[in-house]
Amino acid sequence: MGLVKNLSLGILGTGFMVLAAAAQAKAVTLNYDTSIGSPGFGPGQLFVPQGITVDDSGNTYIANGRGVNPDGTPNYNLGDKIEKFSSSGQYIGAIGSGGKGPGQFDEPTTVDFNPVTGDLYAGDVYNNRINQFDPQGKFIRSFANGDFTGLIPGRFFFGPSGVTFDKSGDVYVGDFNGERILKFTPDGKQIGVIGGTNGTALGQFQGVAGVRISPVSGNIFVADQYNNRVQVLDPNGKPLFAFGSTGSGPGQLLQPIGIEVDDQDNVYVADSINSRVQVFDKNGKFLTSYGQPALNASGKPVPPPGLTDGPFGNPLDLTPGRFNWTGGTSYKNGKLYVGDFFQGRVQVLDVGGITQVPEPSSALGLTLLGFGAVTVTLRKRGQQKPVFNLEKELQNNS
Repeated sequence: MGLVKNLSLGILGTGFMVLAAAAQAKAVTLNYDTSIGSPGFGPGQLFVPQGITVDDSGNTYIANGRGVNPDGTPNYNLGDKIEKFSSSGQYIGAIGSGGKGPGQFDEPTTVDFNPVTGDLYAGDVYNNRINQFDPQGKFIRSFANGDFTGLIPGRFFFGPSGVTFDKSGDVYVGDFNGERILKFTPDGKQIGVIGGTNGTALGQFQGVAGVRISPVSGNIFVADQYNNRVQVLDPNGKPLFAFGSTGSGPGQLLQPIGIEVDDQDNVYVADSINSRVQVFDKNGKFLTSYGQPALNASGKPVPPPGLTDGPFGNPLDLTPGRFNWTGGTSYKNGKLYVGDFFQGRVQVLDVGGITQVPEPSSALGLTLLGFGAVTVTLRKRGQQKPVFNLEKELQNNS
């Protein structure tokens, strides 16, 4: 958390005041608001929530996990649907069902609304496809059937990962183990591929997880999971730069999954194993983080469940701001929705205080934001745009 520096005022000549401060400032706070869903297998309960999205009415849609029998075969009566919650967090129904038929799922993952058409797109892992629904949840079509790379040794994830859209409504979907992003028209015709090579160089990937197109620049931000970094591509898919490194310190990452970009080009990254969200500016400069690992009665971090265990950490720690891995994310109208991967819920954070301060030619106001038990605050300053030549003014008034 950065401290706010004092503003310095100087008197020149006949009382002209010079403001020695940045011309613009941004303040961002992350506060716990509420949780959606609860751990379990009944209506309105969640297990391994992955994709999250929010419609224009504030309803939240969450891709619920894959039910599995003790012998490892799928149990389509558990999960395998997009659960819908009202703006107040009440469970109001589901889209899709478990199975292999039209509009059914065998482990739903990424989910989002196309801002141009209003249609809902959702990844379907074991059926190896994307399911498309209209804004009311009526099934339209499946596409990209069989186009996503399957499980490979040493990895636990595969299939369609992040989904995002450009200003034309074209659809971009991560192929996790294919180390690439597939581009489709809104009706599912493939029209492009970005990446496709495993490696650590720019433009290469090791697990394409979250994918998000900036609403400001059109640049593509990719959570490059096993490279423990975020890659930034231009709108045509040309690599520009990467940020993040392996670790648990500020700005470091351990298998980032979800990624979001707001209308100020702040970048929010679900730093999964570190059980937190980290915030960066558009150039990859670390700004702040929020969240801590779930703890047991002895105050030690709760490990994620093993491969043959159930889908929840043991014990659960449902304290606000505690996560057992952060997963899928969504940003909407000043709120960040973060999947609490192994605790069967989505935590909702208020993203507040993004303030544009006027230029020095007018009065400068700066609001100091309150601190709470689960609040983090950052300040980010831009370059001053001078209204006059300070050195010249000092000479004239000496």
